[in-house]
Amino acid sequence: MTIKPAKQLSGNGDNDTKMTVDIELLKKYDQPGPRYTSYPTAPQFHDGFGPNELLQEIQTGSDTDQPSALSLYFHFPFCESQCYYCACNNIVTRDRERISRYLEDLKREIRLFSRQIHHKRKVVQMHWGGGTPTYLTPQQISEIYSLISQQFDFSADAEISIEIDPRRLSPEHLPTLRRLGFNRVSFGIQDFYEKVQQTVNRIQPETLSRQVVAESRDLGFDSVNIDLIYGLPYQTVDSYKETLNKVIDIDPDRLAVFNFAYVPWIKKHQKLLPAERLPGPHEKLKILKLVIEKLTSSGYVYIGMDHFAKPEDELSIALKNNTLHRNFQGYTTRAGTEVLAMGITSISQLKNAYAQNVKDIITYHQRMTSGQFATSVGFRLDEDDQLRREVITELMCNNIIRKSHFEKKYKIDFDSYFKHNLEKLDEFRSDGLIRDSGDLIEVSDSGRLVVRNIAMVFDKYLAQDARKKQPIYSRTV
Repeated sequence: MTIKPAKQLSGNGDNDTKMTVDIELLKKYDQPGPRYTSYPTAPQFHDGFGPNELLQEIQTGSDTDQPSALSLYFHFPFCESQCYYCACNNIVTRDRERISRYLEDLKREIRLFSRQIHHKRKVVQMHWGGGTPTYLTPQQISEIYSLISQQFDFSADAEISIEIDPRRLSPEHLPTLRRLGFNRVSFGIQDFYEKVQQTVNRIQPETLSRQVVAESRDLGFDSVNIDLIYGLPYQTVDSYKETLNKVIDIDPDRLAVFNFAYVPWIKKHQKLLPAERLPGPHEKLKILKLVIEKLTSSGYVYIGMDHFAKPEDELSIALKNNTLHRNFQGYTTRAGTEVLAMGITSISQLKNAYAQNVKDIITYHQRMTSGQFATSVGFRLDEDDQLRREVITELMCNNIIRKSHFEKKYKIDFDSYFKHNLEKLDEFRSDGLIRDSGDLIEVSDSGRLVVRNIAMVFDKYLAQDARKKQPIYSRTV
């Protein structure tokens, strides 16, 4: 079956995915802002929400006639070496006993969660992130996967994905993952330019990256994603063009091209990077322009923010059908699920609440051995939060607001309820970034590039975030 590519920005010629980028527009709207993997965002989480509150929310979600399907997330924080750009929650160690102890605690948490889950609740999505999940041995991966399979009921078409560092793979890793049931893999590459790799302490030969993608194809994984980063030291438009050419030749199903967040006051190891060699703001925007125009010229659909996918990919189809969703793992087609997250720092996303685990493995071990959830902070949403979350999600994912939907669901008059928020849309409207047509507010083709800024209009917490001394958000473009 042939699926027509989703219509994209500034369609050009016969290429329905092609889009063009106005750098001046990006400059105008480039400012710090949330990524809206959640609303309210993580800075609003507080320690008044703990293990008991999490248990209450899980039980509430299970005590219904039709409980939501589940998405599971597992955090494996360990890495063998430190990539200097990394902003993830990771632990660099070569102590295998330390890893084994963590896995025993993770098993305890798996059993703790499963005891609270209604037997009718199906798992439709699972993701392993890190750190480096494949720093675990194939045997350790098999043990954890087997326990999860015993404790939770998976749907036959569950999406099961894992993040992979190609440098840490043995010959047994990929075959083991496929045999167990993983059907999606994501490989970190970041940049092929050797000078950049040396500077960020991540040497990864092009031949290795090509090899692991080819092996994944041979093993029958349904989808291969590649992660890149722009904004690293020594990157230029010309050097990054070469990386993109090679990646396009590798032909992944999806691409995530992340904007490097330089936050040395949070991630101390980033001080090891030569700040004077970071591309300047204008050069960085030119690289972003290159990324979007080159990938969409090559047939990839711009999903939103950092993500691209082939036209036949389910993300592209969901974008076309206005059914795209978003959670802490990024864009997804599995809307309506509750995310149960396990491991240090991980964040569960429930119908009415968010709950983040403790960030250190000592406290995590203490919680697990005492039979308590590892929740450190969280947030319970009120009705206004839920309304604004849905508005922001629809903007971020599907680029449209149908006022009548929200009026019917939340028993409000949309224009009156959001009167002061809607007034802030005037500049976006005059710049051609949104358009109003009675019941609809639609993000235009150009507006999709700055949709985070548009979504910020409906965020009631940003004013208090702005009063904090230290920057807490990455830039919006």
